[in-house]
Amino acid sequence: MSTTGRLYLMPNALDFGVPGAEVDLQAVLPLHAIQIAARLTHWVAENAKTTRAFLKRVDAICPLQQPLQSLQITELPRPPKGGREGAGAPAANWATLLAPALAGHDLGLISEAGLPAIADPGAHLVAAAHAQGIEVQPLSGPSSLLLALASSGLNGQSFAFVGYLPVDGAARGARIRELEALSARQQQTQLMIETPYRNEALLQALLAVLKPGTRLSVSCGLSLAQGWTRSTTVAQWRAQPRALPDKVPAVFALLA
Repeated sequence: MSTTGRLYLMPNALDFGVPGAEVDLQAVLPLHAIQIAARLTHWVAENAKTTRAFLKRVDAICPLQQPLQSLQITELPRPPKGGREGAGAPAANWATLLAPALAGHDLGLISEAGLPAIADPGAHLVAAAHAQGIEVQPLSGPSSLLLALASSGLNGQSFAFVGYLPVDGAARGARIRELEALSARQQQTQLMIETPYRNEALLQALLAVLKPGTRLSVSCGLSLAQGWTRSTTVAQWRAQPRALPDKVPAVFALLA
């Protein structure tokens, strides 16, 4: 009787793309997750290069079961430009990525930062694993969204992640008004992200559109040495501005 392997959802540190900010992996990942990463020989990754960099950090703590060069690392299919994650990959392709698990090997899914399949490519692979009867095992690790929510002081009982807002100014303003109205109606925290070089543009758009009493929280570089969260009313943000870095990821949250 054949036995399938597991699909492990491997968390990554949140320091990707931040110059000179590499953290001690043991400070953000449990030893159990590091040990599992060290023994996995098959991976599906958002980016093979950054996965190899992650595994080098793992190897310094817990030696890899096989040399890095011999590990099988397959990248997730890229969505079409402007399309949804996974939209460009036929169902058969997702099943092909799971071939090692179907052959009995444990398989790791990893993103460039944080938890895979959360605001990140990979959810389609997890869905395909369930469809194939492959056990999915999530591992503990940092999630910028949940860290930002926890540190915001906003409503953690009801919240929604809305992804990226439109880049076009008029469309972005309309979306912000829509989210503020939804937040007020449901008393629900609205979480969003932006490409780091547009952090300041999003902050200024939020401050220009939101009502003075709406609470706005911004978390930058969480889990990094220079990480911080500021959570206060829009009126106080306007009275005491704080510029945002253009190379450090940020999470924005509002509660009307």
